[in-house]
Amino acid sequence: MTTEGDYVPSTSDWVREQVEQIEAAGDTSVVHIQDLPVILLTMHGAKTGAVRKVPLMRVEHDGQFIAVASKGGAPQQPQWYYNLLVDPDIEVMAGTETFPARARELEGKERFDWWVRAVEAFPPYAEYQVRTQRLIPLFLLERR
Repeated sequence: MTTEGDYVPSTSDWVREQVEQIEAAGDTSVVHIQDLPVILLTMHGAKTGAVRKVPLMRVEHDGQFIAVASKGGAPQQPQWYYNLLVDPDIEVMAGTETFPARARELEGKERFDWWVRAVEAFPPYAEYQVRTQRLIPLFLLERR
């Protein structure tokens, strides 16, 4: 993924502020979601092609990361979900490390195994799944 192009900050205050803090520090550890660590995804918008950034809960196993499209158990997907479907080539920042990745939606046993890890990392995910009729998507962020 190239991060060239116009960066369009989120309209969500907390997202915009966390991205600004991460970029100023060069480290995702300066912000948290509910007192837990985050990663930062940089991607292209599905409709505009503009560069978009979103901090997400850090779910990691053996050096691999996933993105959990929970949106707090809302009935609709988060906007970044559609961005990954249209252009899965992204950039991931974890701590001070930044690397190119390809997002791949998980299914079957692989999804189940990662869902268990996601709930271990952030127990409210289990409640979010109960709140919504949609199966919360998980994307493995494969290093390229």
